[in-house]
Amino acid sequence: MGFFSKLKESLAKTRQVFVEKIETLLTGYRKPDEEFFEELEEALIQADVGVTTSMQLVEKLQKICKERRIEDASLLKDVLAEEVARILGEEDIELNLKGQPFSVILVVGVNGVGKTTTIGKLAWFLKSQGKKVILAAGDTFRAAAIDQLEIWGNRAGVEVIKHQEGSDPAAVAFDAMQAARARKADVIIIDTAGRLHNKVNLMEELKKIKRVIQREVPDAPHEVLLVLDATTGQNAVNQAKIFGEAAGVTGIVLTKLDGTAKGGVIISIKNELKVPVKFIGIGEKMEDLRPFAPQEFASALFDRSDAKEM
Repeated sequence: MGFFSKLKESLAKTRQVFVEKIETLLTGYRKPDEEFFEELEEALIQADVGVTTSMQLVEKLQKICKERRIEDASLLKDVLAEEVARILGEEDIELNLKGQPFSVILVVGVNGVGKTTTIGKLAWFLKSQGKKVILAAGDTFRAAAIDQLEIWGNRAGVEVIKHQEGSDPAAVAFDAMQAARARKADVIIIDTAGRLHNKVNLMEELKKIKRVIQREVPDAPHEVLLVLDATTGQNAVNQAKIFGEAAGVTGIVLTKLDGTAKGGVIISIKNELKVPVKFIGIGEKMEDLRPFAPQEFASALFDRSDAKEM
Protein backbone atom coordinates (compact mmCIF):
# COMPACT_ATOMS: atom_id res chain seq x y z
CA MET A 1 0.00 0.00 0.00
CA GLY A 2 1.36 3.41 -1.01
CA PHE A 3 1.66 6.25 1.49
CA PHE A 4 -1.34 8.19 0.15
CA SER A 5 -3.57 5.10 0.37
CA LYS A 6 -2.30 4.39 3.88
CA LEU A 7 -2.90 8.00 4.93
CA LYS A 8 -6.37 8.01 3.40
CA GLU A 9 -7.20 4.75 5.16
CA SER A 10 -5.96 6.11 8.49
CA LEU A 11 -8.19 9.18 8.11
CA ALA A 12 -11.34 7.12 7.39
CA LYS A 13 -13.00 7.84 10.75
CA THR A 14 -12.11 11.54 10.62
CA ARG A 15 -13.37 11.77 7.04
CA GLN A 16 -16.66 10.17 8.09
CA VAL A 17 -17.23 12.79 10.80
CA PHE A 18 -15.70 15.73 8.96
CA VAL A 19 -16.27 15.43 5.22
CA GLU A 20 -19.29 13.14 4.99
CA LYS A 21 -21.28 15.13 7.56
CA ILE A 22 -20.48 18.35 5.75
CA GLU A 23 -21.37 16.80 2.38
CA THR A 24 -24.75 15.80 3.78
CA LEU A 25 -25.24 19.35 4.99
CA LEU A 26 -24.19 20.85 1.66
CA THR A 27 -26.57 18.70 -0.35
CA GLY A 28 -29.42 19.49 2.06
CA TYR A 29 -29.36 23.21 1.24
CA ARG A 30 -29.86 24.88 -2.10
CA LYS A 31 -28.68 28.30 -0.97
CA PRO A 32 -25.95 29.10 1.60
CA ASP A 33 -28.08 31.20 3.97
CA GLU A 34 -27.63 32.13 7.65
CA GLU A 35 -29.12 28.85 8.89
CA PHE A 36 -26.76 26.90 6.65
CA PHE A 37 -23.68 28.64 8.02
CA GLU A 38 -24.83 28.08 11.61
CA GLU A 39 -25.18 24.35 10.95
CA LEU A 40 -21.82 24.27 9.15
CA GLU A 41 -20.13 25.90 12.13
CA GLU A 42 -21.72 23.33 14.43
CA ALA A 43 -20.58 20.48 12.17
CA LEU A 44 -16.99 21.78 12.17
CA ILE A 45 -16.95 22.09 15.97
CA GLN A 46 -18.28 18.53 16.29
CA ALA A 47 -15.45 17.41 14.00
CA ASP A 48 -12.94 18.78 16.57
CA VAL A 49 -11.86 21.71 14.42
CA GLY A 50 -12.30 23.89 17.54
CA VAL A 51 -14.62 26.83 18.22
CA THR A 52 -12.22 29.61 17.20
CA THR A 53 -11.04 27.93 13.99
CA SER A 54 -14.59 26.85 13.04
CA MET A 55 -15.85 30.42 13.42
CA GLN A 56 -12.97 31.77 11.34
CA LEU A 57 -13.56 29.18 8.61
CA VAL A 58 -17.27 29.99 8.43
CA GLU A 59 -16.58 33.73 8.30
CA LYS A 60 -14.11 33.16 5.44
CA LEU A 61 -16.63 31.01 3.56
CA GLN A 62 -19.34 33.65 4.01
CA LYS A 63 -16.97 36.27 2.60
CA ILE A 64 -16.04 34.08 -0.37
CA CYS A 65 -19.74 33.38 -1.01
CA LYS A 66 -20.40 37.09 -1.36
CA GLU A 67 -17.28 37.80 -3.41
CA ARG A 68 -17.88 34.92 -5.86
CA ARG A 69 -21.67 35.23 -5.69
CA ILE A 70 -22.09 31.55 -4.87
CA GLU A 71 -25.79 30.64 -4.78
CA ASP A 72 -25.42 26.84 -4.57
CA ALA A 73 -24.27 25.44 -1.20
CA SER A 74 -22.88 22.27 -2.82
CA LEU A 75 -20.16 24.39 -4.48
CA LEU A 76 -18.71 25.20 -1.06
CA LYS A 77 -17.11 21.80 -0.52
CA ASP A 78 -14.18 22.69 -2.79
CA VAL A 79 -13.92 26.13 -1.18
CA LEU A 80 -13.77 24.53 2.28
CA ALA A 81 -11.11 22.09 1.07
CA GLU A 82 -9.08 25.05 -0.26
CA GLU A 83 -9.33 26.89 3.06
CA VAL A 84 -8.34 23.83 5.11
CA ALA A 85 -5.35 23.28 2.79
CA ARG A 86 -4.41 26.95 3.23
CA ILE A 87 -4.48 26.63 7.04
CA LEU A 88 -2.43 23.42 6.97
CA GLY A 89 0.22 25.17 4.88
CA GLU A 90 1.95 24.79 1.56
CA GLU A 91 5.29 23.30 2.50
CA ASP A 92 6.54 20.26 4.39
CA ILE A 93 8.60 21.49 7.34
CA GLU A 94 11.64 19.34 8.02
CA LEU A 95 13.44 18.74 11.31
CA ASN A 96 16.29 21.08 12.10
CA LEU A 97 19.27 18.71 12.01
CA LYS A 98 22.00 21.25 11.39
CA GLY A 99 23.48 21.16 14.89
CA GLN A 100 27.24 20.77 15.32
CA PRO A 101 28.87 18.46 16.33
CA PHE A 102 25.43 16.81 16.58
CA SER A 103 21.76 17.75 16.77
CA VAL A 104 19.71 17.56 19.97
CA ILE A 105 15.97 16.83 20.01
CA LEU A 106 13.99 17.19 23.23
CA VAL A 107 10.70 15.28 23.27
CA VAL A 108 7.93 16.43 25.62
CA GLY A 109 4.33 15.40 26.25
CA VAL A 110 2.04 13.94 28.91
CA ASN A 111 2.05 10.25 29.73
CA GLY A 112 -0.13 8.10 27.51
CA VAL A 113 0.18 10.09 24.28
CA GLY A 114 2.65 7.66 22.72
CA LYS A 115 5.79 9.64 23.56
CA THR A 116 8.14 6.68 24.07
CA THR A 117 6.80 4.91 20.99
CA THR A 118 7.25 8.11 18.97
CA ILE A 119 10.88 8.43 20.10
CA GLY A 120 11.60 4.83 19.04
CA LYS A 121 9.97 5.35 15.65
CA LEU A 122 11.70 8.70 15.14
CA ALA A 123 15.04 7.06 15.94
CA TRP A 124 14.28 4.36 13.35
CA PHE A 125 13.27 7.01 10.78
CA LEU A 126 16.49 8.98 11.28
CA LYS A 127 18.61 5.81 11.27
CA SER A 128 17.00 4.78 7.97
CA GLN A 129 18.27 8.13 6.60
CA GLY A 130 21.81 7.18 7.54
CA LYS A 131 21.97 9.08 10.84
CA LYS A 132 23.68 7.69 13.93
CA VAL A 133 21.19 8.18 16.79
CA ILE A 134 21.50 7.99 20.58
CA LEU A 135 18.50 8.03 22.91
CA ALA A 136 18.55 9.49 26.43
CA ALA A 137 16.07 8.06 28.95
CA GLY A 138 15.37 11.42 30.62
CA ASP A 139 11.96 10.41 31.99
CA THR A 140 13.40 9.05 35.23
CA PHE A 141 10.12 9.67 37.05
CA ARG A 142 8.68 6.32 35.91
CA ALA A 143 10.71 3.11 35.84
CA ALA A 144 8.41 1.85 33.06
CA ALA A 145 9.44 4.80 30.87
CA ILE A 146 13.11 3.77 31.05
CA ASP A 147 12.28 0.12 30.27
CA GLN A 148 9.97 1.05 27.41
CA LEU A 149 12.55 3.34 25.84
CA GLU A 150 15.14 0.58 26.03
CA ILE A 151 12.76 -1.82 24.25
CA TRP A 152 12.11 0.72 21.49
CA GLY A 153 15.83 1.52 21.26
CA ASN A 154 16.53 -2.19 20.68
CA ARG A 155 13.83 -2.35 18.01
CA ALA A 156 15.27 0.68 16.23
CA GLY A 157 18.81 -0.59 16.69
CA VAL A 158 20.09 2.48 18.54
CA GLU A 159 21.92 2.97 21.83
CA VAL A 160 20.01 4.12 24.92
CA ILE A 161 21.75 6.07 27.72
CA LYS A 162 19.95 5.52 31.03
CA HIS A 163 20.27 5.93 34.78
CA GLN A 164 18.17 4.44 37.57
CA GLU A 165 14.61 5.51 38.33
CA GLY A 166 14.58 8.76 40.29
CA SER A 167 17.90 9.98 38.87
CA ASP A 168 18.44 13.56 37.77
CA PRO A 169 17.23 13.85 34.13
CA ALA A 170 19.87 16.52 33.47
CA ALA A 171 22.59 14.02 34.47
CA VAL A 172 21.20 11.52 31.94
CA ALA A 173 21.25 14.26 29.28
CA PHE A 174 24.87 15.09 30.19
CA ASP A 175 25.97 11.45 29.82
CA ALA A 176 24.14 11.21 26.50
CA MET A 177 25.97 14.30 25.25
CA GLN A 178 29.31 12.76 26.24
CA ALA A 179 28.38 9.48 24.57
CA ALA A 180 27.30 11.28 21.38
CA ARG A 181 30.61 13.13 21.19
CA ALA A 182 32.65 9.98 21.85
CA ARG A 183 30.70 7.82 19.38
CA LYS A 184 30.39 10.56 16.73
CA ALA A 185 26.60 10.44 16.75
CA ASP A 186 24.53 12.69 14.48
CA VAL A 187 21.43 13.07 16.64
CA ILE A 188 20.50 12.72 20.33
CA ILE A 189 16.83 12.32 21.21
CA ILE A 190 16.09 13.09 24.87
CA ASP A 191 12.92 11.79 26.53
CA THR A 192 11.47 13.94 29.33
CA ALA A 193 8.98 13.36 32.14
CA GLY A 194 5.32 13.53 31.13
CA ARG A 195 4.06 15.45 34.14
CA LEU A 196 1.69 18.36 33.92
CA HIS A 197 0.27 18.53 37.44
CA ASN A 198 2.86 21.14 38.34
CA LYS A 199 3.96 23.34 35.45
CA VAL A 200 6.63 25.02 37.59
CA ASN A 201 8.40 21.68 38.15
CA LEU A 202 8.18 20.89 34.44
CA MET A 203 9.67 24.26 33.49
CA GLU A 204 12.48 24.01 36.02
CA GLU A 205 13.36 20.47 34.94
CA LEU A 206 13.45 21.45 31.27
CA LYS A 207 15.49 24.58 32.02
CA LYS A 208 18.06 22.45 33.84
CA ILE A 209 18.27 19.95 30.96
CA LYS A 210 18.68 22.82 28.49
CA ARG A 211 21.48 24.39 30.60
CA VAL A 212 23.36 21.09 30.66
CA ILE A 213 23.09 20.42 26.92
CA GLN A 214 23.94 24.04 26.01
CA ARG A 215 27.29 23.73 27.78
CA GLU A 216 28.19 21.08 25.21
CA VAL A 217 26.26 22.44 22.19
CA PRO A 218 25.44 26.15 22.69
CA ASP A 219 22.56 26.33 20.19
CA ALA A 220 20.84 23.17 21.45
CA PRO A 221 18.15 21.95 21.63
CA HIS A 222 17.62 22.21 17.89
CA GLU A 223 14.09 20.86 18.20
CA VAL A 224 11.59 20.61 21.07
CA LEU A 225 8.96 18.20 19.79
CA LEU A 226 5.61 17.97 21.57
CA VAL A 227 3.82 14.64 21.19
CA LEU A 228 0.01 14.93 21.15
CA ASP A 229 -2.63 12.20 20.98
CA ALA A 230 -5.18 12.92 18.22
CA THR A 231 -7.83 10.84 20.03
CA THR A 232 -8.02 13.50 22.78
CA GLY A 233 -9.34 16.10 20.33
CA GLN A 234 -9.41 19.65 21.69
CA ASN A 235 -7.67 18.55 24.88
CA ALA A 236 -4.56 18.17 22.72
CA VAL A 237 -4.75 21.88 21.88
CA ASN A 238 -4.93 22.75 25.60
CA GLN A 239 -1.89 20.55 26.31
CA ALA A 240 -0.02 22.24 23.46
CA LYS A 241 -0.69 25.68 24.93
CA ILE A 242 0.69 24.65 28.35
CA PHE A 243 3.76 22.93 26.94
CA GLY A 244 4.31 25.74 24.47
CA GLU A 245 4.64 28.19 27.36
CA ALA A 246 6.79 25.86 29.46
CA ALA A 247 9.02 24.21 26.90
CA GLY A 248 9.39 26.49 23.86
CA VAL A 249 7.96 23.89 21.49
CA THR A 250 9.31 24.04 17.91
CA GLY A 251 7.26 21.24 16.37
CA ILE A 252 4.37 18.86 17.01
CA VAL A 253 4.03 15.12 16.50
CA LEU A 254 0.37 14.09 16.27
CA THR A 255 -0.07 10.39 17.06
CA LYS A 256 -2.92 7.85 16.74
CA LEU A 257 -4.57 9.49 13.74
CA ASP A 258 -5.51 6.04 12.45
CA GLY A 259 -7.75 5.22 15.42
CA THR A 260 -9.79 8.39 15.81
CA ALA A 261 -12.58 10.47 14.31
CA LYS A 262 -10.96 13.57 15.85
CA GLY A 263 -8.26 14.15 13.25
CA GLY A 264 -9.85 17.53 12.52
CA VAL A 265 -7.94 18.76 15.57
CA ILE A 266 -4.86 19.13 13.36
CA ILE A 267 -6.58 22.10 11.65
CA SER A 268 -7.14 23.75 15.03
CA ILE A 269 -3.55 23.06 16.10
CA LYS A 270 -2.12 24.62 12.95
CA ASN A 271 -4.45 27.63 13.02
CA GLU A 272 -4.39 28.53 16.72
CA LEU A 273 -0.91 27.56 17.87
CA LYS A 274 1.18 28.61 14.86
CA VAL A 275 3.54 25.71 15.64
CA PRO A 276 4.36 23.41 12.70
CA VAL A 277 3.22 19.78 12.74
CA LYS A 278 6.36 17.89 11.77
CA PHE A 279 5.31 14.24 12.08
CA ILE A 280 2.07 12.24 12.20
CA GLY A 281 1.43 8.73 13.47
CA ILE A 282 -0.83 6.69 11.18
CA GLY A 283 -0.34 3.17 12.50
CA GLU A 284 1.54 0.87 14.85
CA LYS A 285 4.42 -0.17 12.60
CA MET A 286 7.88 1.42 12.74
CA GLU A 287 7.37 3.08 9.36
CA ASP A 288 3.98 4.54 10.35
CA LEU A 289 5.52 7.67 11.86
CA ARG A 290 5.75 9.94 8.82
CA PRO A 291 6.85 13.50 8.14
CA PHE A 292 3.72 15.65 7.89
CA ALA A 293 2.95 16.62 4.29
CA PRO A 294 0.14 19.21 4.65
CA GLN A 295 -1.14 19.23 1.06
CA GLU A 296 -1.13 15.43 0.91
CA PHE A 297 -3.01 15.35 4.22
CA ALA A 298 -5.65 17.79 2.92
CA SER A 299 -6.06 15.75 -0.27
CA ALA A 300 -6.45 12.51 1.67
CA LEU A 301 -8.95 14.09 4.06
CA PHE A 302 -11.24 15.32 1.28
CA ASP A 303 -10.68 12.45 -1.18
CA ARG A 304 -14.01 10.72 -1.77
CA SER A 305 -13.03 8.86 -4.94
CA ASP A 306 -14.16 5.57 -3.37
CA ALA A 307 -17.40 6.99 -1.94
CA LYS A 308 -19.55 4.69 -4.06
CA GLU A 309 -17.80 1.63 -2.68
CA MET A 310 -18.34 2.73 0.95
